[in-house]
Amino acid sequence: MLSSEVVLSGRYRLDERVATGGMGDVWRASDLILGRQVAVKVLLPALVSDPDFIARFRAEARIMAALRHPGIVQVFDCGEDDLPDGGRADYLVMEFVAGEPLSKRIEAAGRLDVAETMSIVAQAAAALNAAHRGGIVHRDVKPGNLLVRPNGTLVLTDFGIARSDLVGQLTAAGSVLGTASYISPEQATGGVATH
Repeated sequence: MLSSEVVLSGRYRLDERVATGGMGDVWRASDLILGRQVAVKVLLPALVSDPDFIARFRAEARIMAALRHPGIVQVFDCGEDDLPDGGRADYLVMEFVAGEPLSKRIEAAGRLDVAETMSIVAQAAAALNAAHRGGIVHRDVKPGNLLVRPNGTLVLTDFGIARSDLVGQLTAAGSVLGTASYISPEQATGGVATH
């Protein structure tokens, strides 16, 4: 079981769990070598036991690391480590984005004004366009995966169920993953989500 102060691969100290999702937990962490704050996504133990999933996960991490856009979370590293309790952790290291999920911003405000809404839509569209040009379809765009920095800039996160033209889909063929309120009709019917 992971807890704060665990150090992965002798480098990434987990400081605080900041989110939990269907694939694992995201931690605010410290990169002890470069002396910077990062986000570390640690996969669920059930996913770690599937070698095909891990191979696709690492291939997708390599492709994501090659994407460069201010509206897409930057991937720095991925790896695995044995834990003190005998378990194993497979993880992805990303930039830490200071801000809040759009879902919390909407919840607090009730609704956003037109100017802020249009800014968010334009920024999300630009990030998705950059991912599409890189051959990646996110497949889980929703307010919880859009982080808004204090200055109003937006960052698209959580490419956990993304599909890549170069790697294929991260999920098993024929399975439907995503958030029901936000998935595309293609995904809902078991089809292939495209750009």
